[in-house]
Amino acid sequence: MTHKIPALVLVLLFSTGQLAAAPLSFPFSGGKKPAPAESRPKIEPLNRIMASVNDDVVLESELRKRMAMVIGQLKKQNAQLPPLDSLRKQVLDRLILENLQLQMARRSGIRVDDEALNTSLRKMAKQNNLSLSEFREVLEKDGFDYIAFREQFRNQIIINRIRQQMVDNRIEVSEQEVDNLLATAASYNDQNREYHLAHILVSIPEAASPEQIQEARKRAEDILARLRAGADFGQMAAAESDGQQALNGGDLGWRKTGQLPSFFSAVVGQLKRGQLSEPIHSPSGFHIIKIVDIRGDKRHVIKQTRARHILLRPDAMHSEQDVKTRIAQLRERIIQGEDFATLARAHSQDPGSGSEGGGLGWVTPGQMVPEFEQAMNALAPGEVSQPVKSRFGWHLIQVQERREQDDTEQHRRARARESIRQRKTEEELEIWLRRLRDEAYVEYHLDNS
Repeated sequence: MTHKIPALVLVLLFSTGQLAAAPLSFPFSGGKKPAPAESRPKIEPLNRIMASVNDDVVLESELRKRMAMVIGQLKKQNAQLPPLDSLRKQVLDRLILENLQLQMARRSGIRVDDEALNTSLRKMAKQNNLSLSEFREVLEKDGFDYIAFREQFRNQIIINRIRQQMVDNRIEVSEQEVDNLLATAASYNDQNREYHLAHILVSIPEAASPEQIQEARKRAEDILARLRAGADFGQMAAAESDGQQALNGGDLGWRKTGQLPSFFSAVVGQLKRGQLSEPIHSPSGFHIIKIVDIRGDKRHVIKQTRARHILLRPDAMHSEQDVKTRIAQLRERIIQGEDFATLARAHSQDPGSGSEGGGLGWVTPGQMVPEFEQAMNALAPGEVSQPVKSRFGWHLIQVQERREQDDTEQHRRARARESIRQRKTEEELEIWLRRLRDEAYVEYHLDNS
């Protein structure tokens, strides 16, 4: 059976900060006749520095490997390749930005040890129905160096953590913002719409001068003119965009109105499928949006389960096996006719439900831990589960009844809240990354290659 790993985001994040090749040296020949050319050791080229980034560097080997990956991805997507010089500069800028994030993570003390890394790799392997050893075999079969991949993946985790610390954890969404978004969506008759968007950003530095703003505006207008003349949007994004999705052809995926920056919302609502926006000015720069597709939304109906449980936990006095035996005995007593609620009140160690006879009320999908939910979903109404282990202890579960519930309003509020959070996160991430880049010392050495 052949395994594919479509879920992997194989982002090459080489960021060593050291030269990968030592200076070449030649042994003294002692006057002997030089060895024939074919028997001489092959001389490898020096690993040149492509950019200085504060006290670190980006190496030619890093750029070469990332270029190969990006070109491979674009070809798999059947996307037209932009000019290689433009793509090379775009990829180098991305490597510089990743290097800066890793530097900040090191200063903040963020580390990912081998145990944490292996745990994350096992989760990724499990998502693809593979063991870790099988996962490694598939990677190597597809041409990836597993040791290098481990370090790339470690760096990606580190970058995600520093972004969470500097951006994600600082985002707050109020109920008033949710109310305002839902009201705005209703006024645009847009509550049930989603937009598949593509995006090109021409960025401007923080506190940009009028001349810099005008230069960026002209560049955006030139890009728009080429798009309207028939240029491929994905190719233009990969070559010209300063946005985070540039190397994915500027694809933003499906978005609700509330997931968009506020300066996008009114524009998107007025565009039709396939249309391009005029350049939109924001503090980040000038944006060009394309509406790839539009789709509607339906009522959101969920299946809820009214359930109850008994929970026992191991402790200093009771071993895991003791608890498993005790809860199996309780199950037998229930099967023999004793009342579930009475036994829950007498024995359950769940402080929230024990005094209520184990009652959990109506349970919504995703509310319980996976082990509990999986066992609960397998039960018929009135049926009592076998002992179920979760991180909380050992459970007996009984399903009392099931129903379908129209959860549309709650679902809309939850989606609106998540949309606002995502939009705010993306806006703050752009600002943070721009500031990180503006405050750094970066020197290009492209003329060395």
